[in-house]
Amino acid sequence: MKKWLRKIGATMLSAFLLMGSTNLETVYAADSKDFCGVWISTVYSADYPSVQNNIEGQKTEFTQKLDKLKALGVNAVVVQVRPKGDAFYESELNPWSAVLTGVQGKDPGYDPMEFMIEEAHKRGMEFHAWMNPYRITTSGTDLAALSSNNMARQHPDWIITYNGAMYYDPANEQVKEYIRDTVGEVVKNYNVDAIHFDDYFYPSNYPLSEGETRDGEEADARRENVNDMVRMVSQEIKKINPKVQFGISPLGIWKNNSSDPSGSQTNGGEGYYSVYGDAKDWVENGWVDYIVPQLYWEIGYSYADYETLVKWWSDLVKNTDVTLYIGQGIYKDVVAKEITQQLKLNEGYQVDGSIFFSARDLFDDRQGAATALKKYYNGAETPETNEPETPIVIEKKKAFATRSAITVNAMPVSFEVYTINDYTYFKLRDIAYSINGTQKQFNTVWNEEDASINLLTGSSYSGTTGNSTTAEDTSAITSTAKLYLDGEKQSVSAFTINDYTYYKLRDIAKILDIGVTWDEKTSTIGIDTTKGYE
Repeated sequence: MKKWLRKIGATMLSAFLLMGSTNLETVYAADSKDFCGVWISTVYSADYPSVQNNIEGQKTEFTQKLDKLKALGVNAVVVQVRPKGDAFYESELNPWSAVLTGVQGKDPGYDPMEFMIEEAHKRGMEFHAWMNPYRITTSGTDLAALSSNNMARQHPDWIITYNGAMYYDPANEQVKEYIRDTVGEVVKNYNVDAIHFDDYFYPSNYPLSEGETRDGEEADARRENVNDMVRMVSQEIKKINPKVQFGISPLGIWKNNSSDPSGSQTNGGEGYYSVYGDAKDWVENGWVDYIVPQLYWEIGYSYADYETLVKWWSDLVKNTDVTLYIGQGIYKDVVAKEITQQLKLNEGYQVDGSIFFSARDLFDDRQGAATALKKYYNGAETPETNEPETPIVIEKKKAFATRSAITVNAMPVSFEVYTINDYTYFKLRDIAYSINGTQKQFNTVWNEEDASINLLTGSSYSGTTGNSTTAEDTSAITSTAKLYLDGEKQSVSAFTINDYTYYKLRDIAKILDIGVTWDEKTSTIGIDTTKGYE
């Protein structure tokens, strides 16, 4: 959600609940500074519900799941309420979902979405209504298997089939209007915080006509069809209730840079071509309030490096009004194992939150992911204190150019190094550049807003080394820049020299656990990434 929405206070929420307010002009917003969401899949009853034709059973199951998620720090649920052209809510346009009762179109005896929204809001959690716009079936092309009031059965000319499944035709103008009206119905009738689409647009790799290319006229028309729908939905939401957000979770790669210089330095499946989803266009046109790329890969993955993609999406939303969340693929063991590292890396790129897939992997604590999330989010809040921070005393010192030799892993390097008060001071960029590719590598991210540097351990250094000119004796001024290590503030000594920030080598070595040596005979300072700090 937008940051300003999340600032709505708990006092206002309490007032609404006490009044029993159902005013749709009021949209609830979670009272946490970090957006932490989870996708709850209902297709195949993957995450919910596990029982059918059981009102109390479904209600109890959902509230128990909310309580478990709340305890982990989750403050938003993205619930799949229209998995296959059907509904978990009362609708004049879509039949009741068979997931609830076993029979499509059968009234479950209560309004599941109304109940879920109320329970989520009671717990201080946002409710995002997750809808699949085009999918009719996951398998099967028999229209007679659908309920009599299913739009696909009433309008067979709206349908395309592919790989044994049915979809609404994105090129059909009546389909676009139907999807727009489906979303509008929910925004009018329910107190949702957001409407959410995932990455299902055209069927994946839906074939083009003979002679057509992926950048040709037919392919461009398909992308424009999806764009039309997205724009129409966006406009409908804002017309009915501007406070309701619209978010989309596209495939993690828009285009590889081998396809387009403005794409990411990756080599994976491209949403622009595989499902004809032009996420870059949605962001640049402001048709979405938030974007959640599905970055379901690990840090350092050769085809789709996690950090490379976080940076690409962060750059895309920069200077727009679109909020960036990251879709975290904890259903993969390799991602679940490093989820804390991924979240800390997000901090360095000013990502506003995450949505985790899937809920069942949190409930199962796959590879300790739920335990890691609980620790991460419970520690995210800084307790209020009346004690002021210790003010930084600004001093001007003499900085003596260090003539000692410098080695990194026994290899000589040339750095500008200074000695201040008998301690040696190095540029962070020189250290990061020289140990890049080792097990102790780290990246540096500058945050202009609060004048801070965040060191991201395990991430490759993306910058360059500093000037290699010979250092000369000069003056140094105490630096006021803050330093963070994976999001945690550090207490270190730093000076500004010739517009560069220099840090005490032993401080940096200590927090990064890097070996530092001094050879008296050869007057050599050694940096050794194969050893820990002593």
